[in-house]
Amino acid sequence: MDNRFKTYLPEELVRPSLSKPARFAPGTDWSYANTNYVLARLVIEKVTGRSFAEELQRLIPGPLGMTGTVAPGLSSEIPEPHHHGYYRYVDAGQEKTVDITRQNPSWVSAGGDMISTTEDLRTYFSALMGGRLLSADLLAEMRTPDTKAVYGLGVFAQDAGPGGGTVFHHNGAIMGSAALTYSTPDGSRTLTTGLNYVDDGDLSIAPAFQNTQQRLVNEVFCGGQTDPAHPTD
Repeated sequence: MDNRFKTYLPEELVRPSLSKPARFAPGTDWSYANTNYVLARLVIEKVTGRSFAEELQRLIPGPLGMTGTVAPGLSSEIPEPHHHGYYRYVDAGQEKTVDITRQNPSWVSAGGDMISTTEDLRTYFSALMGGRLLSADLLAEMRTPDTKAVYGLGVFAQDAGPGGGTVFHHNGAIMGSAALTYSTPDGSRTLTTGLNYVDDGDLSIAPAFQNTQQRLVNEVFCGGQTDPAHPTD
């Protein structure tokens, strides 16, 4: 809370990770980390000579007409209209809920410093799954899960439930805001949800949230059917 308007450079964010030994040998396991996206940002800027925001606009929002999507950089301002994001935490033994809509998103860098709309997210994920952003071989590699998990290269694969088949998805969050995005393999049916409330791990509403999340997936991709062995009510 005290540092939410502080500026962090990408190099500052990756230095702590690079100073530590690798968790495992390349290709033997997987572990999600926002740091990987920050490293990708640095590579993009080094190779192209352009900023991450410029390359993002050139390759994705521009061609897809995503007019509500921007990479704010160090700015804490948000284009109107927008919802307000709230964060719940404990300070000196007291539970507090604050409006944290405005913040400097540099602390997460390319791991999540983006402003968008649910409609733009739907447009993006539908285009990605429909093969409009990547070649067929790259998309197939992205969607092929690790043998030990359900995670490919940037998306999760999940059995939606009875009659729903496989859906691909990913979520993302920054303090006060979060989004969920699901799609059928061909991008023809999607579920995109925006949230404006995130809490501290010690106050997590995760069980109730996960229950609601699965009910949404069942409704959109399975026609409201549920797995009798795993009811969501």
